[in-house]
Amino acid sequence: MTSQAQAESPLQGVCGLAFLGFPLHLPGRPSAERGEHLFSVSIPMLFLQGARDEFADSNLLEALVDRIGDRATLRLFPDADHSFHAPRRSGHAAPEILADLVNALASWIETIGSYRR
Repeated sequence: MTSQAQAESPLQGVCGLAFLGFPLHLPGRPSAERGEHLFSVSIPMLFLQGARDEFADSNLLEALVDRIGDRATLRLFPDADHSFHAPRRSGHAAPEILADLVNALASWIETIGSYRR
């Protein structure tokens, strides 16, 4: 909802939007329609997404981020679902995934912070 508000009218003091599991579509109903408003967002956006997220087909999300261009960055987490959980057999433990997620978010925040100075 924050991205929709930002698309409609820029929010004061907001210099970037980070999405942890962007809900691009309903499970089993792939579509990029819910992401169309993102083209009206003029600030940097970070998408942290599980590659197995049933709310966002990774191919559709990658295509959307590519179309948005330089304002959007996508980081896919292999084997992770919408909640960033991965099956045990994948070898990716939840603490490892969450540590990678936090590091990616912190790095992006530093990048947009230095960009805005």
